Amino acid sequence: MMNQTTPTSGLENIEHVILVLSGKGGVGKSTVTTQLALTLCKAGKKVGILDVDLCGPSIPRMLNVQDKDVHQCSAGWVPVYADAEQQLSVMSIGFLLGDKDEAVVWRGPKKNAMIKQFLTDVYWGKLDYLIIDTPPGTSDEHITVIENLQELKPEGAVLVTTPQGVAIGDVRREITFCRKTKIPILGIVENMSGFVCPHCAECSNVFSKGGGEALAKQCSVPFLGCIPLDPQLSQSLEEGSSFVDLFPESNTLQALRNIVSMIIKHKESVNL
Repeated sequence: MMNQTTPTSGLENIEHVILVLSGKGGVGKSTVTTQLALTLCKAGKKVGILDVDLCGPSIPRMLNVQDKDVHQCSAGWVPVYADAEQQLSVMSIGFLLGDKDEAVVWRGPKKNAMIKQFLTDVYWGKLDYLIIDTPPGTSDEHITVIENLQELKPEGAVLVTTPQGVAIGDVRREITFCRKTKIPILGIVENMSGFVCPHCAECSNVFSKGGGEALAKQCSVPFLGCIPLDPQLSQSLEEGSSFVDLFPESNTLQALRNIVSMIIKHKESVNL
């Protein structure tokens, strides 16, 4: 009979686990994941990112670690560190592909086995936060992650949307998924909410605005905040540089800090 403690053996020294979910692709879920992680690191936290988006592993490039290799120790895989201080560690299938352009053409069982291995065989050491970047939707991969995290009682999920109605509808289904699987919802982030002019810093609503906040109120879940389309953030992601370090006075960074602050406050309220 399988030992029930086995699935969480690689996660036992992690204080808080957060899932980042989106109902559809292209809403900036990986962008939100990396920026939350970098902002938490800037606040003095030790953070890991587990990228389980097996078919679209974009995290390594966003953090400029795509050319690094994963090594093994007696305790399992050692994640890649994204900074010299080793405050931010990353694990992704992107590190395991011989060709960076190779497509992961796997059926569900093989994907699930890979995710289970990520959850059991990565030696993270002691972390304040592990942020898990998931693929879009409510598929087998999500169920595998949640089943293997049940004993850890994850902190909850951050749901990412854009202001458009199509994305909002998909997030509504994501809320239903979280409730059915008993994953607490930390809140909704509305990404690409307005466009920040690189010259005058004025924010204009290219799409619509407020859909994420309205959905949060309608579904009685917290609204964590809006992140605008910011060319400086986009450039940082393309170059694999730290937006948090390069643009400390940015209004976009302040929005990220506010989101992180709300997540930390949720943790403290739970622990009271």
